[in-house]
Amino acid sequence: MATEIERKFLVHHDGWREGAVGVPYRQGYLLADGDRTIRVRVAGDRGYLTIKGPMQGISRSEYEYPIPLSDAEEMLSNLCQGFVVEKQRYRVEHAGHCWEVDEFHGQNQGLIVAEIELSDPDEVFAIPDWIGDEVSRDRRYGNAHLSFAPYSTWDSSLS
Repeated sequence: MATEIERKFLVHHDGWREGAVGVPYRQGYLLADGDRTIRVRVAGDRGYLTIKGPMQGISRSEYEYPIPLSDAEEMLSNLCQGFVVEKQRYRVEHAGHCWEVDEFHGQNQGLIVAEIELSDPDEVFAIPDWIGDEVSRDRRYGNAHLSFAPYSTWDSSLS
């Protein structure tokens, strides 16, 4: 079984931007029932279908498969529930780990989060100075949730 172990944080300043090159992402959800998701994604010029299981702390099963770009585009246009999530993803190296920084656009404009994938839930890692509060267990910051309840609709006192 493929397992994703991921921690997610808010980003509180632009210190990560120096030298970062982003890839545009668009993704939507064929299924998002709270525990499981089936996602279609276009990342740059590639298409993917991803199946994720229920969260177990910061871990969950994950299976990702490349699909033809034209199929991914058609699924995004015709089959997804909610809004298509649009973002630019940047990979930023810090102290031996790769951070993925997502700068959201469209309905989620203004939200920037950083994720780090780990090999073990207890893995120790250095936190860059541009990292803010951890939101790993806050479902509102999950992309599936953002496709149904976009950041732009949140009460500003809750974010």
